Amino acid sequence: MSELEIRAHITSSAGAARRLSATELITALLGLFLLTAAVAPHLVAPGNPLAIDPLSAFTAPSFAHGFGTDESGRDIYTRVVHGTGNSLLIGAAATAIGLGLGLLLGVGAGMLGRGVDFTVNRLLEVLFAFPGLLLALVFILIFGPGVATATIAVGLSTAPGYARIIRAQVVAVRSSAFVEAATVQGLGRATILTRHILPNTLTPLLVLGTLGIGQAIVWAATLSYLGLGATPPAAEWGAMLSSGRTYITSAWWMSFFPGLFIVLTAVTATVLGRSIERRLRHA
Repeated sequence: MSELEIRAHITSSAGAARRLSATELITALLGLFLLTAAVAPHLVAPGNPLAIDPLSAFTAPSFAHGFGTDESGRDIYTRVVHGTGNSLLIGAAATAIGLGLGLLLGVGAGMLGRGVDFTVNRLLEVLFAFPGLLLALVFILIFGPGVATATIAVGLSTAPGYARIIRAQVVAVRSSAFVEAATVQGLGRATILTRHILPNTLTPLLVLGTLGIGQAIVWAATLSYLGLGATPPAAEWGAMLSSGRTYITSAWWMSFFPGLFIVLTAVTATVLGRSIERRLRHA
């Protein structure tokens, strides 16, 4: 293959990597809708999510109520849209807690010597012996139910996975040639950490954070469904699922649409995370 052919192949590959696929485009539009619903819900659902209308109770999806109404006549579409902000905030906060703790443990294990590395790894192995949701339930059992407690619980339960990934990334960067060159030049550990290791570790965290938000939203909704997070009549997807389970056979839409938005949000976060990862790899 000639040099011109090689350059043409590289250029076409880079162009293909930059182009949005149909799936990515649809996901981006859905993500934009969810972001709008979270930041300015009245733009897409101007009603009051807590307003009741007993005469319209259990109305099936129709032109007047696109997602139907619940047992108190509240519009499901309005409640789902207004619940987007609550669910995304819980997911983002829980992911931030998990990433922050994971970064602390992972960097400490990768940078502070064998003793700290051994201790952190043993701690992570103990935590990995329990399902993440079980750890969250234990935390809530100790400190009591509530939105704040559920958010912290989900964040803590995801931290061990983040810590292990970050530790592996720190160890890989620390063994690279440019870090060895910086060590030979006499740079201190703190300087190497801030100039070389953290910048090359934080980029993958963007992907981890995007993927983690979807998981955190699902876990937070699960806790709310069990009555350990947000509680009815709060406009939160897990709480709406919990409220609708009593009427699942006669008013299926009360559970279907909140569940649909949980799934769509998790899928959107996953696709966006994979897309970011792929584009960073081709950058």
